[in-house]
Amino acid sequence: MRFVQFSEGTQHGLAVENNGVLHGMTANEPGYPGSLQQLIAKGSAALQAAHRVLSSSRQIERAAIRLLPPLSRPGKIICVGLNYADHTKESPYEQPDYPTFFPRFASTLIGGDEAIVRPKASEQLDYEGELAVIIGQGGRHISRANALEHVAGYSIFNEASIRDYQFKSPQWTIGKNFDATGAFGPLFVSADELPAGAKGLGLITRLNGEIVQQGNTADMIFDVAELISVLSEALTLEPGDLIVSGTPAGIGWARKPPLFMKPGDLCTVEIEGIGTLSNPIVDEASIG
Repeated sequence: MRFVQFSEGTQHGLAVENNGVLHGMTANEPGYPGSLQQLIAKGSAALQAAHRVLSSSRQIERAAIRLLPPLSRPGKIICVGLNYADHTKESPYEQPDYPTFFPRFASTLIGGDEAIVRPKASEQLDYEGELAVIIGQGGRHISRANALEHVAGYSIFNEASIRDYQFKSPQWTIGKNFDATGAFGPLFVSADELPAGAKGLGLITRLNGEIVQQGNTADMIFDVAELISVLSEALTLEPGDLIVSGTPAGIGWARKPPLFMKPGDLCTVEIEGIGTLSNPIVDEASIG
């Protein structure tokens, strides 16, 4: 199942995607099944029922809608740093033997085609293409063996980072939480459509059409099951929580000279079997 959250005029809506064609409805239409976040909380049967209803609904024209993040207000957004060995090598850090977790806030999220904003405070706006994991069944003390049963599906994330602010302190949180830097979506793909743990999927980030990152989810040091199990040692995971699982090598900060995103650029992240997330870059000064 492949879902897209969108807005059409003043109304939010939900659609299913099949071979590039969207069918769906908005919240003011009879039979609207609810938001994706509500459906995930209800469980897989609710997602399947919504998919059936939406598949027979009207066609949604892409030109008439605004793409939204699959989840607008995840309860928790937990990011993972240094989860690909090649990326760790290009960073100033040693490879950790425990996942490097840090938070991102829902107020930073934007959808597909929406502009990532380079802030007034810095010109060091960097890209990070990543696999996003959406929790379906919550829980605590989840075993690695059972962890994938807790995944509702997957999406794409571009964790745009403000590098000079990231390195102002030992904690990365500020540099990872500027407004309009968390590009997310547009597609939510249910876990049953992908290999277990979304393993073995090619990931490519392009800046203005040029490949700047190329990796594979099989190369994650801590895979999806491990991340869920380790996180649940400390946290109760809840339906709709989001794990942003790390980025491969090729970030702009590590290049010589550095390659940062600037107004007028277009950044796309493509993950095999999921789709493509595309976002233009604008300057905060230009939008007042």
